[in-house]
Amino acid sequence: MFRIITPSSSTLQPPAPPRPEATEDILMMDVEGGDGEAGPSSRVGSGRVTGPGEVIADSGKWMRGHGTYVQDEMVLASVAGTLERVNKLVSVRPLRTKYRPEVGDLVIGRIAEVGPRRWKVEANAAQSAVLMLSSINLPGGVQRRKLESDELQMRTFFQEGDLLVAEVQAFFADGAMSLHTRSLKYGKLKNGLLVVVPPSLIVRLKSHFHTLPFGVDLIVGLNGYIWVSKTVPKALKADGEEVGFGEESGEGVYSGENEDISPEIRLTITRIALLLSLLADHCIPISAEIITEAYEVSIRIVGEEPAGVRSLARFEVREQVLRALALGRDA
Repeated sequence: MFRIITPSSSTLQPPAPPRPEATEDILMMDVEGGDGEAGPSSRVGSGRVTGPGEVIADSGKWMRGHGTYVQDEMVLASVAGTLERVNKLVSVRPLRTKYRPEVGDLVIGRIAEVGPRRWKVEANAAQSAVLMLSSINLPGGVQRRKLESDELQMRTFFQEGDLLVAEVQAFFADGAMSLHTRSLKYGKLKNGLLVVVPPSLIVRLKSHFHTLPFGVDLIVGLNGYIWVSKTVPKALKADGEEVGFGEESGEGVYSGENEDISPEIRLTITRIALLLSLLADHCIPISAEIITEAYEVSIRIVGEEPAGVRSLARFEVREQVLRALALGRDA
């Protein structure tokens, strides 16, 4: 949960210097017993938010990791973030940083370059990701080896500037991500709007594909890219199953043509994008539930007219929506 904290006279005063005994309280002490098992307080400090220059451990008992440095025989945080502890190694994960990929992550990226039998994809990570020609579905769902003729038609599949949703398959020797779209739910994106938020705010869930109750689909990439698009009803096969990506006609799978979007859906997409930026500006973890709640609160405060949606860009209206959202979640 989150609360709104307004500045007061007490918060504007400089902090009092720490007491000598307080320094011992914030240090993570060695609490392992003689049998090598950790005691009940062995996780003290892990997950705690730290700031630059804050003392977090004794360098004689702990090894420093990323985001820390040693000074006067003490381990100090060099960035603002959350404290992490693995055995005797302490590190600080920054609150705002580039996306750190893991195998199986769902990511959204933009094609940056078309190369020989591969696409280079910008995915908000330290290095560009790579999508191999062998890692995509062919139009019509044909299962065969990729030929030289497929390599000559690579720009008919993806070209520079195209957005796509994919999954992290593996990593190359240099640490770059290897992506794949060999699934019915992955592929080229259209009919929507891209919103960028800090990756640390994305909540890991079982599924990152959401259909919201007001005619909008949401694809939440773990790399901080969120795709907001109109809900498109899927065609059905003869047996009643939905037609997925890769089983459509060759013209539909990799087509970049947007469908007609009604003015009402355009307003809804814009509203969701503004609410996502509001949540990100206040470091609120993003999930489908909080977006749905924020949408209902905004409808109640500014209405459904275009003027009301435009007002969500004003500071005073955004603060009013945030306060109402916080009060509703605390109730």
